[in-house]
Amino acid sequence: MSNWYSESSPLERRTFWASFGGWALDALDVQMFGLAIPALIAAFGISKADAGLLGSVTLFFGAFGGWLGGALGDRFGRVKALQITVATFALATFACAFAMTYTQLLILKAVQGLGFGAEWACGAVLMAEIIRPEHRGKALGSVQSAWAVGWGAAVLLSALVFTYAPTEIAWRLLFALGLLPALLIIFIRRGLKEPPRAIASEKTPFLATLSGIFHRDVLRATLIGGLFGIGAHGGYAALTTFLPTYLREVRHLSVLGSSGYLAVIIVAFFCGCLASGIISDRIGRRVNVAFFACACIITVLIYIFAPLTDGEMLVLGFPLGFFSAGIPASMAALFSELYPAGVRGTGVGFCYNFGRIVSAAFPFLVGFLSDHIGLGPAIGIDAAFAYSLVLIAVLLLPETRGKVFEQAAATRA
Repeated sequence: MSNWYSESSPLERRTFWASFGGWALDALDVQMFGLAIPALIAAFGISKADAGLLGSVTLFFGAFGGWLGGALGDRFGRVKALQITVATFALATFACAFAMTYTQLLILKAVQGLGFGAEWACGAVLMAEIIRPEHRGKALGSVQSAWAVGWGAAVLLSALVFTYAPTEIAWRLLFALGLLPALLIIFIRRGLKEPPRAIASEKTPFLATLSGIFHRDVLRATLIGGLFGIGAHGGYAALTTFLPTYLREVRHLSVLGSSGYLAVIIVAFFCGCLASGIISDRIGRRVNVAFFACACIITVLIYIFAPLTDGEMLVLGFPLGFFSAGIPASMAALFSELYPAGVRGTGVGFCYNFGRIVSAAFPFLVGFLSDHIGLGPAIGIDAAFAYSLVLIAVLLLPETRGKVFEQAAATRA
């Protein structure tokens, strides 16, 4: 990161840290749910399928949140939209701590999904439009690595809370900490500059902005980008939602033991995001994604189906986390480069989050299939199928590396 970062302007650096912080704290809120699943099952007396439905609802509403948040950014500005979305998912996560019934928790998870889906779309496009083209892949890959930071913080908090607090209230304490992202809003309001937007987007009705991505000029990008999103989110959701449960209930690891395995995957995810950004800027978006998709399929199948010892699983956790990071780390740059300025936020938000509408079924399917074929095989089959969709989609998309956006081109001219 140091080379491109040292060449960045003060505005680029401030925007980077605002986007990085928002995504890290977003990950903190979302990943706490996966770590709390066993406690939620016990607290509400629900099945694994019911627990999977909580994750599916979050992903489903995240799809609408991303589309809506991207359109808000196109219409009213990236920075203002980012403030609203961070507050939404932070407050919703905090409210989950006070849920008294399964239905209440289901509703709050839906609101959380709206917030974090919109947050990514606003932050990614803000960063894509501020950073210079030759560093776009590296910068946005570095922003995506913030997910590993938030994920790691969630694992540490989970280990501490569940070790020192009674199980019946530990999960509530964990969700209450979700209010922390709201503090980022204070930083977002200071020092950030709204990137230039097309004048037409400021006058276009909001509903027209939402539907603009289905215009014939960009329809192909929207359809293929949506398929890309299905595979990327489906694979990640199938793998990570029940991975803590798999390590504890199938591999019979303690909370602290499973945290060690997750730590290896999380560190690898961080490294994979940085590597994907560098590779993407050097050899192109398509080759980069195809490589990581193939590697994901092979690694997931080995991790789940091979008769590995605990030590071997620990070692294989690094390539599992590394390769699973490469796909999401490339999505912000790739999707941003597919759309013109007037619908860029809407397009990025839709493509990234549309996958959540369909991928919302993956956690539920893993929970359902686990009752018939076991949790491990259910995770492996679903994840491998999803990553295959990514491979198909990226082969149908154009190469966009180094694209100069309209605003930058006009400034240079």
